[in-house]
Amino acid sequence: MQLAIIGGSGLTRLKNLEVTDHKVMRTPYGEPSAPMTYGQLGGHTVIFLPRHGPGHTIAPHRVNYQANLWALRECGVSHVVAVAAVGAISSELVPGALALPDQIIDYTYGRAHTYFGTPQAPVTHVDFTHPYCTALRQLLADAAAQAHLAIADHGTYGATQGPRFETAAEIRRMEQDGATMVGMTGMPEASLARELGLCYATLAVVANPAAGKAEEVISLRDIEYHLERGMEKVRALLARLIPLITA
Repeated sequence: MQLAIIGGSGLTRLKNLEVTDHKVMRTPYGEPSAPMTYGQLGGHTVIFLPRHGPGHTIAPHRVNYQANLWALRECGVSHVVAVAAVGAISSELVPGALALPDQIIDYTYGRAHTYFGTPQAPVTHVDFTHPYCTALRQLLADAAAQAHLAIADHGTYGATQGPRFETAAEIRRMEQDGATMVGMTGMPEASLARELGLCYATLAVVANPAAGKAEEVISLRDIEYHLERGMEKVRALLARLIPLITA
């Protein structure tokens, strides 16, 4: 099994990844966000791809999700851990915490959301009842336990367009819909992975309370602080995950 890690905000690189190679990919859907970075993590080969580009310059709505997932599959990837920063809607989630969503609601628009529907790829309907790979989610939960890290093992990710943050009214609507966290990159990444047959799961890092969920306004300085705390946990978890996947 070949594992890929898609890094989101706060994870443009993996500090404990010993880089061995970079591979520039071309796809029928254009160029991925960055070259594929091959490296050793815990003695095992993984591929790392920064979703927003090496310098975090690609906005959520401009990420070429089609090219990213296609390139990973062309590299032989079978399992994808997508690291993503989220805002907390549920009071059970606090800044710096980790979560494994098991459902997703798509509020995005105008994004290329499927590989199907062209003369070369007729319409195909994929089962998306459970949007994340159950087996990979369990491995992530097991790795968190081994690393003695608390992690919320369920939740509903509300995927919004970005790059602006949401209004308090939008968050209230999402909460009524059942969303417990909000992010800007969850879709169509998850559904494209499903169309390609990839085992995909999101590892969410809570960066801030969602709009209207705290007295103060959302501070970018606070977000950076909580992201760094959360990403240290992510690195520790991934170090435990690799041997479980390659076992």
